[in-house]
Amino acid sequence: MLKDIAIQPLDDIRILDVSSFLAGPFCSTQLAEFGAEVLKVELPGIGDALRRFGTITENGDSLPWLSECRNKKSVTLDMRTPDGAQILKRLVEKCDVMVENFQPGTLEKWGLGWDTLKEVNPRLIMVRISGYGQTGPYRDRPGFGRIANAFGGLSFLAGYPDRPPVTPGSATIPDYMAGFYGAMGAMLALRARERTGRGQMIDIGLYEPVFRILDEIAPAYGYKGFVRQRMGPGTVNVVPHSHYPTRDGRWIAIACTTDKIYQRLAVAMGEPHMAEPQNWGPLANRERDRAKVDQHVGEWTARYDRADLLRMCEESQVPCGPVYSIDEIFEDPQYQARGNILKMQDERVGELPIPNLVPRLSDTPGKVNWLGPRLGEHNDEVFKGLLGMSGDELGRLAAEGVI
Repeated sequence: MLKDIAIQPLDDIRILDVSSFLAGPFCSTQLAEFGAEVLKVELPGIGDALRRFGTITENGDSLPWLSECRNKKSVTLDMRTPDGAQILKRLVEKCDVMVENFQPGTLEKWGLGWDTLKEVNPRLIMVRISGYGQTGPYRDRPGFGRIANAFGGLSFLAGYPDRPPVTPGSATIPDYMAGFYGAMGAMLALRARERTGRGQMIDIGLYEPVFRILDEIAPAYGYKGFVRQRMGPGTVNVVPHSHYPTRDGRWIAIACTTDKIYQRLAVAMGEPHMAEPQNWGPLANRERDRAKVDQHVGEWTARYDRADLLRMCEESQVPCGPVYSIDEIFEDPQYQARGNILKMQDERVGELPIPNLVPRLSDTPGKVNWLGPRLGEHNDEVFKGLLGMSGDELGRLAAEGVI
């Protein structure tokens, strides 16, 4: 059977990752998890800024680096130097995909722009992630996740209507999403290359994936001029569909997306009459009395512990779930059964739990082989083994700060 064959979907693909921090590196990490060889280019003696972001471990590298740059090979190279630019071109000749997230024009300034590199390797696929994309009046502006959340329309929706907008979960959401779309773009381009023989450039603005996932916000504005406001934990178009307090000081998420589901909740609450047409049975009535409906449900949930509420809702087939903190996630049997938390052994930090990879493939699953590498750990393997450079040449380049 195919699943017995020791292959991975991308084990014949080589990625050149010259990006930094999170969006670009996460793009290539996802490809590395499914077999692609990823050569991570970093500045000599300095490395990727992600190495110094977040919780720093005893070995000097951060937890985000160890987790999000797994399965990569680290090489040091200063692309800004003439020798470094020439070496990068030699690497481009031997790679299928290149990932970068500099401000537009930066690589062009170093003589390493798309127009140059596609001549070096016409089959090259180049993923370019920047704050606002390669075109438009804002192309030269720097961008980070927080800015993308704000510019993309998500931050405006996060929080309560009478308070300032808040961070929607994490300021890094756009980085992860742009990295995801970048990986998908690379896969689409690889598929197209099978048919055309040519590579292509993929252009992603950091804010664009955020704007893409905001359900009906754009058509609702264009159709009716509706500007959605912050709703706290509530959800537009449906109610009750929120987070509700429990007797033991926790929270439960309940989602009644249809009248039928609300009928089930009313039965679970011991109030089937509340789902009758003259009461809150029709969605229009619940929308009319949204605040009263949420208050009513919240008063019911506050009388029970969360575990009892979960049991009652599940017995009545009402979609529900605990609002988890990370310590509760670690204890949950569903997470354990699915292997969502992968415990990796590393000589630098011992055992380190990290999020396992997504998605699951039944026959050719991906794998985490190692955590984020040491700076320049694979210089000899890549420069000598792949490019055939001599020890004397590497010694000279190291002395000059090129590698």
